[in-house]
Amino acid sequence: MSPALFIKIFKTAVLAVVIFLFPLFFLPFTQEYFVTGKLYLLGGAALLLILLSTVELAVTKKIQWQKTAFDNLLALLAVTLGLSVVLVTPNKVQSLLNPNFGIVTIVSLTVIYFYLVREKRRALLGKLLNGSAIFTSLITVIFFLQPFKNAALPAAFQFLKNPAFTPLGSQLDLAIFLGFFAVFALAQLYVDSKARRPTSPLMIITFILSFAAAALSAYGLTKTNALLLPPVGISWYAAVETLKNPLTALFGVGVDNFAAIFTRVKDAAYNQSALWQIATFNLSRSAILHVFTETGLAGIAALSLLFIALFKQNKNHLPLLLATYFLLVAMLLFPVSLPVWFLFFLLLAFSAAARPENQPQSAFDLSALMPVYLGMIIIGLAVVGVAGWGLFRSYQAEAYFNQALGGIAQNNVKTLYDYQRLAIIADPYIERYHLNFAQTNLLIANNIASKTTPAAKGAGAQETKPAQLSDADKQTIAQAIQAAIAEAKAAVTLNPQKSTNWENLAAIYRNVLNVAQGADSWTISSYQRAIVADPQNPTYRLNLGGVYYTLQNYNEAYNMFQQAVAVKPDWPNAHYNLAWAAYQKGDYPTAAASMQNVLSLLDPKTNKADYERAQKDLDEFKKKLPQTEAAASGAAAQTQTPNQLTLPTPPEKLIEPKITLPKEASPEAK
Repeated sequence: MSPALFIKIFKTAVLAVVIFLFPLFFLPFTQEYFVTGKLYLLGGAALLLILLSTVELAVTKKIQWQKTAFDNLLALLAVTLGLSVVLVTPNKVQSLLNPNFGIVTIVSLTVIYFYLVREKRRALLGKLLNGSAIFTSLITVIFFLQPFKNAALPAAFQFLKNPAFTPLGSQLDLAIFLGFFAVFALAQLYVDSKARRPTSPLMIITFILSFAAAALSAYGLTKTNALLLPPVGISWYAAVETLKNPLTALFGVGVDNFAAIFTRVKDAAYNQSALWQIATFNLSRSAILHVFTETGLAGIAALSLLFIALFKQNKNHLPLLLATYFLLVAMLLFPVSLPVWFLFFLLLAFSAAARPENQPQSAFDLSALMPVYLGMIIIGLAVVGVAGWGLFRSYQAEAYFNQALGGIAQNNVKTLYDYQRLAIIADPYIERYHLNFAQTNLLIANNIASKTTPAAKGAGAQETKPAQLSDADKQTIAQAIQAAIAEAKAAVTLNPQKSTNWENLAAIYRNVLNVAQGADSWTISSYQRAIVADPQNPTYRLNLGGVYYTLQNYNEAYNMFQQAVAVKPDWPNAHYNLAWAAYQKGDYPTAAASMQNVLSLLDPKTNKADYERAQKDLDEFKKKLPQTEAAASGAAAQTQTPNQLTLPTPPEKLIEPKITLPKEASPEAK
């Protein structure tokens, strides 16, 4: 067998493995087992195909090329995605690795498309694709029946007891994935029947199992209410918001940045919904709107042209045409995801391959053009080397981070700390690494600062008081606090548009209010930035009001609690804090009225403890009122949801004097 023929067979094998394994593939080495593993599977396969082509060029000194229907449009989609990342996206490196809609996802699938559409053994690959759908369907049916429900399984295999388990990672993605194959198989069976061709047993099995498994998955979603999707209206507002600025109108708000614009366009109605405690969503309700929002008019134009070309291409091929309609509806109604993109690119490849008028394959001999020949080999190897090293390091970082989370289960702070640090060293551009490492450093500081020693109090009784910290302990605490702040600021630097990053920084400062000098003003500044990024968030206003309250600045606390009540009038805890802020500043009528509002929003049956607490506080407030006003304060109406009434509690004073942090610890310092 010649080297060139061996390389061709190897490329076919790579495509076969990817097509068959994609829906089934997952590895338990990262925080998220399923989608993350599929992303690296696609990226590794794409690089391996490029490497094989580079070796083939080195052996044959020839380049083979064939123009197909969607080449230019796919190149346009990749270019618009790249321009959005370069020109608009705040955290460019993290956006590359976004599995739902990132450069690695789209480029890897584009590379696989180019090889798949030119593959001579597509019929075999099509059968493998059906086989993969059958295996996925069988897994779905088996787990729905819960055969391991009462089995004694090791901890590593407890997932086998979950009736909703799917290697695709999401029941919604599973329903879409298998629904796609059910629609295609049914249409193919109809066409075969109408043309009086023999019915394919493989297609019959594919339809029956895919339809059954998709139906079970859809039933499970409706039964458990497991779908947590952003509102359609806000997703639409986010897309329209991009049109207000020329740059974002053309290239969107940037890949991996939907969360930032979601918080900017949330309306008051969102705070009245059951989703109000979710600060933001990372994905739009619709894949089409998501592409529009993150890549602008350029991105949605490229995707629209691809769908138009697909409809034209498949107008005489009913199975592919119905599959196109199905995928378009799925992308209109549901969020973007890696399995949906995988189906989309497979549809493009098989649609292009079905066109008989594709241009014939051309071969270019480079043996006489040695500079070009050597240059292309060097470029191919460089692309594979650089991209491969980047993928390896990012996967290594994910594995380190997963090992760090194992330290939480083992209650091992050293494991947690060491592996989080290694994850950041391997990939310093992932925001969640810095956010979690900030909390870990704060935990270490608190653990040291809260050391206690028994102190005598009467006969036989004991109380605890802060231990006498050594200079070494104080230095360690200072270093841990500085590290916590530095990591929280690193997340803000990577994407200052995300309110959650600012809120995390504010929470770090708030935790060291009584430990570090200047932490009060830094806390306030960070919460203010979070509120600017998420103006409809009542929790940020309540927390900032809590900071003012603990600083005994009751006027500012009252103002912030008023704002929290304004953006969410049915939140008992906001009214409760407003009542106490009014009480502390001597405004007793307002305090009583606000506490009355608390009672009107609590159900004494489901919120008995809170209701009694608020009633007791109201009775105390009435004592400060003139007799006529006190008599006018009647019993409260009863309504809705369980809530916890809490007042701001300042951190303990564990260190005196306070630690002096460097100027670099302030939120404004770069």
